[in-house]
Amino acid sequence: MKELELTVSRTIAASREKVFNAWLSPVMLAKFMAPPFGSSQPSKVKNDPVKGGRFSIVMVTPEKEIPHAGTYLEIDPHSRLSFTWESPYSLDDSVVTIDLAKVDADTTEITLKQVKFKSEEARQGHEAGWTSILDLLETSLATA
Repeated sequence: MKELELTVSRTIAASREKVFNAWLSPVMLAKFMAPPFGSSQPSKVKNDPVKGGRFSIVMVTPEKEIPHAGTYLEIDPHSRLSFTWESPYSLDDSVVTIDLAKVDADTTEITLKQVKFKSEEARQGHEAGWTSILDLLETSLATA
């Protein structure tokens, strides 16, 4: 049986350093790590951005709070992040890998890959979520 996975890519008008640092900054994470259906409140974020460090992201909606957590597996400055992804909608051993490629000094190609989902529906939900998150990341970096 083939393992369910997804890949979402985006070109963002920001340097690799700026994009990379946004993924480790609690202030920035609170702005762009939000549910795809929108929320007027920022997420609640705590993190220890070192290999083996943990993070916690609680996305806030008008109806509920959605907890997410994980452990940083790889932190390769300005090029790659990898972490476990614990959420109510993914398997415990799900892993997210983010690769950043320099297009030019102020443009970055971001490729986000996640593996291991409970179902095709969960995979599709995460694909919509990550797509929305990359939209919010781009907006947050443009106004930072």
